[in-house]
Amino acid sequence: MATHYSATALGPLFSAAFAQTPIPGKTRVDGDNRVNPSRIIDMASAYWSSCVLFAASDAGIFDFLAKNGPSASEAVAQGLDLDPRGAELLLNACVAVELLQKDGDRFANTPETGLFLVSGSPADLTRAIRYNRDVYAAWGKLGQLAQTGKPVEAPALHLGEDAERTRTFVLSMHGRAMAIGRAAVPMLDLAGVRQLFDAGGGPGTYSVLIAQANPEVTCQVMDLPGVTAVADELIKAQGMSSRVKTIPGDYHSSDFPQGNDVVLFFGVLHQESPESIQDLFARAYASLNPGGSVYVMDMMTDASHTQPPFSALFAVNMALTTESGWVFSDEELKGWLTGAGFKDFSVTPLPPPMPHWMARAKKA
Repeated sequence: MATHYSATALGPLFSAAFAQTPIPGKTRVDGDNRVNPSRIIDMASAYWSSCVLFAASDAGIFDFLAKNGPSASEAVAQGLDLDPRGAELLLNACVAVELLQKDGDRFANTPETGLFLVSGSPADLTRAIRYNRDVYAAWGKLGQLAQTGKPVEAPALHLGEDAERTRTFVLSMHGRAMAIGRAAVPMLDLAGVRQLFDAGGGPGTYSVLIAQANPEVTCQVMDLPGVTAVADELIKAQGMSSRVKTIPGDYHSSDFPQGNDVVLFFGVLHQESPESIQDLFARAYASLNPGGSVYVMDMMTDASHTQPPFSALFAVNMALTTESGWVFSDEELKGWLTGAGFKDFSVTPLPPPMPHWMARAKKA
């Protein structure tokens, strides 16, 4: 009979510690106020589930089951050119973490995986999660970041230096932006807007969504040449090349186009230092027509930089891969914008489950 991995199976050392360590003021429903190590044990093995997700997605398991229906492991292995034993272990692991269902010897997608992990589905996240897969190795070097304060891999790898890594990064950002943009774009007030500048716009996805919803708006997207090369392909594939143009350049030093009604900083400022953010806001202000607006959509924390937890962890993720990566607070953002001359600052969360916030301010 199978036994569950729990505190009772951790041996005399953990058992003794568990029995002798009370938490003052913390009493469970059963009256037991002892420390429980289960949360730490779960945390220590949490990456197992991530690896199952990445491996199954990369192997094409969810796509195969969507196309072929419930299938035995032998059929999946044969159809995807996998080792039969390895495929069965991975499939069973997918069931264990609730990515698949199993009936007898046949595996099938769950409603959740059928919607989010099948390529081409209306809510396809397969490209988006590949970014998480690519930074997995960097997280294993978190101790190095703590010792040096420097990123553990060269940021240029996914910003043009490595063509394959850059392409994967841009496609991943496109997948994420397609999901986030459906909630973010309707929050923009674009009445009377004709020209929009998307600073660090990556794949141009937000600009495409804006142009599709607002036929009178033309958009310009600035990003590094290696990024805009992929962005041009995506924009063309969506039939928006006439109204969404890319500007290859570095927004730290390249001139912003003038005469903008709106400037966007969507998901880019978490890789900038406070000094750089202040400079970008000053240049955005100068590029805007009177009464124009700047929108910032990003992760944000409270003043303690510890809440919400996802944003605090995302700050670490950015520091691992960029020189100045972090997550700022909404109050810090307000200070930078008002310091650049903007007024009427407001900020509001995107609808769940998105962990982002949308801020707006206007040129006097």
